[in-house]
Amino acid sequence: MDRRETVMEEKITLQTDTGEAVDFFVLEETRINGMNYLLVTDSEEEEDGECYILKDVSKAEDSEAVYEFVENDDEMDYLFKIFTELMEDMEVELQK
Repeated sequence: MDRRETVMEEKITLQTDTGEAVDFFVLEETRINGMNYLLVTDSEEEEDGECYILKDVSKAEDSEAVYEFVENDDEMDYLFKIFTELMEDMEVELQK
């Protein structure tokens, strides 16, 4: 089993503001300046899908991880470069 298969097996479910459950598949994760980030996709293996970068904004008292979408353009650009480098050896094409 290669690294991509191992990572793609991890699925997280987020809840929208309306309570709807949405599944995402983790492509990669990294920690920068004490913050955890996930690169996720909305589709399973072998399918084209949209990618999103999530930031872990959990507090110590939270029993589960709390993620929010990265929306700041500068932060997004920086993280896109990092995740592109991390994904170089995988068969995943990231486009901005």
